[in-house]
Amino acid sequence: MSQRYEQTVSLIDDANRQDPNIVTEDGEQWPKELLYGQRMSEMLERFAPASDEIAKLAIRAQHIQRWKSPRSDYPMDRTGYYQWRTQLYQFHADTVAELMLQAGYDAQAIGRVKDMVGKKGIKLNPDTQLLEDIANLVFIEHYMLDFAGKHPEYSEEKWIEIIQKTWKKMSEAGQKFALAGMITLPVALTPLIQKALSN
Repeated sequence: MSQRYEQTVSLIDDANRQDPNIVTEDGEQWPKELLYGQRMSEMLERFAPASDEIAKLAIRAQHIQRWKSPRSDYPMDRTGYYQWRTQLYQFHADTVAELMLQAGYDAQAIGRVKDMVGKKGIKLNPDTQLLEDIANLVFIEHYMLDFAGKHPEYSEEKWIEIIQKTWKKMSEAGQKFALAGMITLPVALTPLIQKALSN
C-alpha cells in the first residue's frame, strides 16, 4: 500500500475516533464508527483480499462520521428515511473525498471512492456492489442480533422480509460466501435466517 493510502486510513480513523457513541467489544471500549470501519476492512480481507487500495479506502470510510447526520434530523416516516439516507451517502462521500485530497490522491481515484461510498450503481458498478456485499456481511455477523434486540415488536414475517431484502442486496459471490460458513451467523437468529432463505 502507498504512503498516501496509509495517510488516508489514519485520517479516516482519526475522524471516526471522534465519535461520541461508545460501544464495548470483548471488554474494550471503542468509538462506534471506528470499530465499524475496522470491521468493514477485516471483512474485506476475508471476502476479497486482492482488492486495491482505492476499494479498501471506500470500505473503511463507509460510515465516516455518521453521527454528524442523525436520523432524528429528518421526519420519522418513509420519505424522511429516504431523504436522510440520500443526504448521508453524499456526506460520507464528500468527507472521505476531502481526506483523500489532503493525502494527494487525484480526481479519478477520489471519484471512484465517492461513487462507492455514495452507493452509485449498485448491481451495475462492481466497486459499489463490493461495498454493498461487505456492508451486508458485516451487518449479519456483527449487528443483526443487536438490531433484533431493539425491535422486539417485529413479527417473524417482518424479520423474514428484512433478511430477504438484505440477501437480495448482495451479489451471488457474497451470498455464497455467507452460506459457505465464512461469516459467523448470530446463533439466536440462525433458524430464522435459514427459514427466510429457504422461502
